[in-house]
Amino acid sequence: MPKVPESRRVGRMAVNEVRALFERHGHIVQEVDGGNDHGEDLHVTFVQDGERTADSVAVQVKGGVSTRTRKGHRVRVGDHGGNWRDGSLPVLCVVHDPERGGLFWANATRQLRRADALRKTLKSIVVSRESVLDDDTIKAFVQIMRDSLVWERQGVGRWADMADVMFTPNDIVKPFENEYGEPMIFWQQPGEPLAVLLHHDLDWEPVHVQEKMLRFDPIPMIGTVILNSAEAHWLMGCFKSTEWWRRPVEQTDLS
Repeated sequence: MPKVPESRRVGRMAVNEVRALFERHGHIVQEVDGGNDHGEDLHVTFVQDGERTADSVAVQVKGGVSTRTRKGHRVRVGDHGGNWRDGSLPVLCVVHDPERGGLFWANATRQLRRADALRKTLKSIVVSRESVLDDDTIKAFVQIMRDSLVWERQGVGRWADMADVMFTPNDIVKPFENEYGEPMIFWQQPGEPLAVLLHHDLDWEPVHVQEKMLRFDPIPMIGTVILNSAEAHWLMGCFKSTEWWRRPVEQTDLS
């Protein structure tokens, strides 16, 4: 009789553990046929108060000890990098390692976008031992992913990933693209005296800015960052339209 490889048993156990966790908390899980060949094993749609939401993610599941490192796990990207980075759904990597406590997760799409911003080729997704996915953490995990999907639909999720920052629901985020097709982001958090500029030319490293740093003559600049005229006028508009959001939080109605 043909022998069933151990890797299949381990893989199925991992997929079943992930599926059971999400379904236990009421979320919708669809298994992808041939998922191991295409880099996605499951599609998960989140449910809120018994109602299906518009928020879904794809999940690559790995099991066994082959992915282990001293600080966690690594999942090889292989030839899935482009799909995981640019696909229509964010892709998560979830590792099943019962000897270390169960399930651990990482946002593969986010890591690949950040590597792209740094002009690096990522060979594997880092899964930290601190990123536990279980009955105690799944609520916070779902909220993180749903918040990120809001910004994804607004067209700025990619830039948050490339800059390795997390926008929150109360933030004001204003995107801009210059005449060369280079994107920029103005990011204002409530009650913060400084805004943050995320700029393609700065490898998406966050730069804290305020209106008094903006200059138009002789060369448009903000701090030490050189701008063109359109970028400078856009930034001025951002500062003027968000002044109220920089007031102390107790003076601002966040509802």
